[in-house]
Amino acid sequence: MTPQPHHLALRSALAAERSGHEALLAGRSDEATAAYRDAARAYLESWRSAPPESYGRLIGFVKASILAGDEPISAGRTALRELKLAGVSIHGERDASERLSPAAAYALALAALAAGEDHTAAAAAKVMREGGEAFERTARAIAALASGDADHYREALAAIVRDFEQRDHHLTGVAIADTALVLRRLAARRGVRDQLVSALLPEPATGETGGEDSPQLP
Repeated sequence: MTPQPHHLALRSALAAERSGHEALLAGRSDEATAAYRDAARAYLESWRSAPPESYGRLIGFVKASILAGDEPISAGRTALRELKLAGVSIHGERDASERLSPAAAYALALAALAAGEDHTAAAAAKVMREGGEAFERTARAIAALASGDADHYREALAAIVRDFEQRDHHLTGVAIADTALVLRRLAARRGVRDQLVSALLPEPATGETGGEDSPQLP
């Protein structure tokens, strides 16, 4: 059977993301940036041609865009537009819990956080928690950033990293705490730092004091 276009695009996205992870872990920042941008483009192409509710591809687009060092607000707004076209939105907490799957809520929460729409991010994060422990950990970090709670964010980030360190399987086959890296970059733009150190976090700890936005690292 000939693979459908969205499957081919997804394969390209995963391959590019893997290359980005490997380059980032090896300290090849320019190579990582280029690979993550390729991954972001392929994830978005895959999302647009995939069956409904393939929200992981849109999550992949936002994460890869941020890891590429691109402007998070732009990536977040692009994802929010795509979600709106797919009928994914929040009009109150009860409405969200009845209409959104945890995966849709994750895509919405991450996109909204990147775009600076904190109320939407917090509301979607509540629905994310229904998706299991991994969803719940990420939801706690997103909600904490959306509310400006630095201490709870750091606790949630540490839990995310511990989970990645204990995994035997990683989506791209590369052991890297990519979710934590994405959240760390979004947090740094808000002046929230951390002191986490892990082999799965190839970028140095950001420290605990903030102020100016962090540089756009690859």
